[in-house]
Amino acid sequence: MTKPVAVAITGGIGAGKSEALQAFARHGAATVSSDEIVHHLLRRDDVRETVVGRMGNGVLSPEGEIDRGALATVVFNDRDALAWLEELLHPLVSLEYLQWRERLGELPNPPRVCVTEVPLLYETGGDARFDKVVVITAPTKLRRARSIVATEDRESRLLPDREKVERADFAFKNTGSLEELDEFVASVMHELVS
Repeated sequence: MTKPVAVAITGGIGAGKSEALQAFARHGAATVSSDEIVHHLLRRDDVRETVVGRMGNGVLSPEGEIDRGALATVVFNDRDALAWLEELLHPLVSLEYLQWRERLGELPNPPRVCVTEVPLLYETGGDARFDKVVVITAPTKLRRARSIVATEDRESRLLPDREKVERADFAFKNTGSLEELDEFVASVMHELVS
């Protein structure tokens, strides 16, 4: 069984992690985002019931699913609720990711590289589960212009970009075009598979 090289992408809100993840997919890597995994987990009956038990029915949509917008409003206005939700979800996200990576390795022709977007990688100690880390950075003003999400409170919980860059295997300051980001990703993929 040949396991793919496990790569994490991290960086601040609006830095370009999702675009980098898409570029890795275009260059042949298997990809998944932590956000996709969270979407999947919140649809699971056991997780939904646990979240509603703690947060109340106000986080449910009319269809009985978790309304991510309503949930975000609750947790980003209540640090205890946010800490509780992260404590619930982070281990489940890690388990899902590790199972996904295991399944990739069992394929008849496994991908050589698998990449996961993990916003809170260093903050949760998740970097220990990856072979390589890619950090995408951008100046604060540019990140705020790119993101529709209020960043101030969420950013205060993140390690500074400078520290992430020091710890990462690869770093890219995303101030240019998508083509430049794509060229960076191509060079990383070349290095990972050669």
